[in-house]
This record gives sequence, C-alpha cells and structure tokens, in this order.
Amino acid sequence: MRVLIVEDEPKLLIQLADGVAAAGYAVDLADNGVHALHLGNTEPYDAVVLDLGLPKMDGLSVLRQWRASARTMPVLILTARDGWHEKVAGIDAGADDYLAKPFHMEELLARLRALIRRSGGHASAELVCGPLCLDTRNSRVTLSGQALTLTSHEYRVLAYLMHHQGQVVSRTALVEHIYAQDFDRDSNTVEVFIGRLRKKLPADMIETVRGLGYRLAVPP
Repeated sequence: MRVLIVEDEPKLLIQLADGVAAAGYAVDLADNGVHALHLGNTEPYDAVVLDLGLPKMDGLSVLRQWRASARTMPVLILTARDGWHEKVAGIDAGADDYLAKPFHMEELLARLRALIRRSGGHASAELVCGPLCLDTRNSRVTLSGQALTLTSHEYRVLAYLMHHQGQVVSRTALVEHIYAQDFDRDSNTVEVFIGRLRKKLPADMIETVRGLGYRLAVPP
C-alpha cells in the first residue's frame, strides 16, 4: 500500500516518513502544496496524510482541487489548528478524517489503517481470506494460525492483494502501489514476489489471469 505524506516542517516530515514506512507502507513525500497537488493528480495513492498549513498552496486548496478532479483517495488532514471550524472546513473540503498536532504516531497509523480498510470495504483490522489472515495493526500474516515470514516487498504485494481479494489486480497496479515514486521500479520483480508468495501459500491461492494480472482467490 502506498501513502503520500505532505508536511512542510522538515523534522516532522522525516518522523512521519520513518513511522509510516516502518508500518509497511511505500511512502512518497511533499513539503509544499504545489508538489502535493501534482503528485496526488498523477500517482495512485491508497491514502494521503495532508497538513493544512503549507507553503505555495494551502492544504484545503490542494484537497478541494483533488476532489474537483475526482481524486477519491482517502485523506487524513493533519494540522496544528484544532478549532472546530477548521475541522468542519476540512471535512467539507473532502477530508475523510482529521488529526490535530501534537499527536501520537500510533494514533495516526491506526487512523490510516482504518481509512485504507474502509476504502476497500473492509470493517475489521484483520483481513481474512480462507486460512490466510493479515493483521494490519502489526503487519503480521498467519496461515492456519502459523506465522508467515515475509520480506517487506512480499508483504506489500500480499497486503495489496488481500485488500482487493477476489479482484483482478494488474502487474502495473502492483508496481504502482508497492514502490515509492523514487524507487527504481522493475515490473519483472513483481513476478518474483508472486512466485515467492506462491511457495508460502496454498496452491492456486494466487491465480494468474492471463493478460490481465493476478487475483487472490476467495475460498467458496
């Protein structure tokens, strides 16, 4: 899953990037509204953490332009302004949630997980597909109750498939959602990660849909 973090305070931006990346997400960064607007309009994000007080273009203007352009990714507004009118303005502009500074990283991650789950139609923090269970709270995957050992990229591929289980996911979509923008992407490596996952999962659980991509099969 891929997240855009928009924050103009350098120290906080790095803290957010480290915390969100440590939770298993691919992370892109922007420190001003113009850059954020461009990234949000051109890259596919599973969620955005957006500060309101940004240089060049404020966060509310960025958000309004995204929504006017039919960009529907979940957005968590982050701001030092905690008055009720700022919350109302953010929600009316199209925000999905609101967190005022100062905050605990654990709360931000919990809200981020919830936004991503809800956008995919999942209510629980645990994503279940037959004997396979992915706990989004601790990035832990189990198969029939036994923990699976996954690399960070194997986890990202499986997490994206779990969030979209039963749906065909193209190789391009996987590449766009497991790598940050500045990563040297190679679509062929997705096949490598799929191959490794298949060795750790029940046979035929990850289906290849010829010419289209992959699908995590939902057991009957």
